[in-house]
Amino acid sequence: MVDTMNFDLVSPERSLASFAATEVLIPGSEGDMTAMLHHAPVLTTLRPGLLSVSSADGVSEYVVTGGFAEVTPEGVTVIAERAMVKSDVTQADMDGIVSIAQGALDGANEVTLDAAIKMHAEVVVLAAALGLNAA
Repeated sequence: MVDTMNFDLVSPERSLASFAATEVLIPGSEGDMTAMLHHAPVLTTLRPGLLSVSSADGVSEYVVTGGFAEVTPEGVTVIAERAMVKSDVTQADMDGIVSIAQGALDGANEVTLDAAIKMHAEVVVLAAALGLNAA
């Protein structure tokens, strides 16, 4: 039997998932990372992207738009700004995500411009990965 760790995903609206996982692929703001049982403790912020969780039941995928992930030797807890099951994401959902990113870009000043450009680009990549339009 494969060793498992605890996985929890919550957003402001609700708890989306809580189960035993073998591996969690995290879209970190500084790069993607994989967490497994006995991982060194780390806290990372999230970028818009796909969160993929492997378990005995297969792979579960979620779309996250930001937030943070806490990795401990016993598991992973993700607190997402917004999170949805990948298969439930519609074009209307993506339009809303793009609108928020575009608003941040339009309202950016010289201090926030680089972060707004990065977030908008990540949302465009996310839309493409989902087979949706980012326009």
